[in-house]
Amino acid sequence: MALNRNDRMFGWIVNGVIALFALGCLIPFWMVVIGSLTSERSLKVNGFRLWPEEWSLNAYQYLFSSDQIFKSYGVTVSVTVVGTVLAVLITAMFSYVISHRKVKYRGVLSFMAYFTMLFGAGLVGFYILIAQWLDLKNTLWALILPYLLNPFFAFILVSFFRRIPYELNEAATVDGANDLYIFFRIICPISTPAIATISLFYALSFWNDWWLGLLFIDNHEMQPLQILIRQLQTATDLEMSLGGTLLNQTPPAYGVRYATVCVTIGPIVLLYPFIQRYFVKGLTIGAVKG
Repeated sequence: MALNRNDRMFGWIVNGVIALFALGCLIPFWMVVIGSLTSERSLKVNGFRLWPEEWSLNAYQYLFSSDQIFKSYGVTVSVTVVGTVLAVLITAMFSYVISHRKVKYRGVLSFMAYFTMLFGAGLVGFYILIAQWLDLKNTLWALILPYLLNPFFAFILVSFFRRIPYELNEAATVDGANDLYIFFRIICPISTPAIATISLFYALSFWNDWWLGLLFIDNHEMQPLQILIRQLQTATDLEMSLGGTLLNQTPPAYGVRYATVCVTIGPIVLLYPFIQRYFVKGLTIGAVKG
């Protein structure tokens, strides 16, 4: 359908505003990346620049000078992958049970999940449970188990499952399908946008978490990436205050800050393009009937 002049002008204005907004979001990230690739002397003299006057990889060389960062990367990646898979599986199954019409105790289960959103056992009880009763200190399960079920994400899935026509369950039951078959072969494929969204939220939670590592990991070789980055930053500040006497050189303090940001958020940023289409599809579900 042909657009008149006013419609085209309105489209140009909207696209221009969106382009400016996207540029405003991209420039700070671009400056951080460029800052991590700029020499320390240039950062001190010239500050932030859209294009560096003097390139340098000293910040990344300092950051990757120890093998521990690769071990911490492995720990964080393992915790993120295993934790996300288990958390999504448990949350989806729990949400499906709550949303099912014929589950007798779905109200009790829903209240138990909702109660934990309002009241907590406190830090002391939480630490005793994980470190003493379950004996999970200095294990990867201490970084995974506490986040396997998020009540808020569970209720998001419950709201999505309740929008699925219950006639699908009844038809599958008449054909002889059991609950596991219905859940994995019918409900999950239909709920891919919602499950993908929850997966991204869980992945971000596991990847960015530093609290559990600070509480339960004393073994240096098992420390997650966020804890190691924090220790590197502290060591860099200490060396700066001592004039570089620990390594017989002044560390690239500003460059290391920017490099740690790039190292920390890089994998998650690369994950977004693969899940973006599910966000778009999730926005359009239910918009068209028929």
